[in-house]
Amino acid sequence: MIPGPHRMKGGSPQLGVLPGQVGPFGPYGAEARDPGDMEIEVLVVPDCPNRQLTEERLRQALDAAGLGTTGFTTRVVADQAEAERSGFTGSPTILLDGRDPFAEPGVPPALTCRIYRTPTGLAGVPDADRLREALDAAATDRNDRTAPTLRAEP
Repeated sequence: MIPGPHRMKGGSPQLGVLPGQVGPFGPYGAEARDPGDMEIEVLVVPDCPNRQLTEERLRQALDAAGLGTTGFTTRVVADQAEAERSGFTGSPTILLDGRDPFAEPGVPPALTCRIYRTPTGLAGVPDADRLREALDAAATDRNDRTAPTLRAEP
């Protein structure tokens, strides 16, 4: 037995590693996720100039978050009615379990290009670190919603 606080990953200790960090045996915290159930969708307008870069960064972020086997779909939003139904506030929009982690309050649905705030300034695509943070938050939220509630006995 290993003394002191430790974390487990696939039965292997992850000494001093916190969820979301990479330890000597790979990313810690991935075992608590059920990535097969996470629905990830990229919404774009026809001929979106940022589609390919968004898909590449999303794949990088999934790999970095320990969700390398998780897939995603890309859907073209072609009219305003569909934009309103989807909560599409510009191309590209990334939905994690139907939620836009980069949504800004008050922005109406529209068939337009989208601008993201990044550490290096405004860009047409979120940066990989922010995408990974969004994936981690979505996985944590999913685990919190599906975890059984324990009741204290009187």
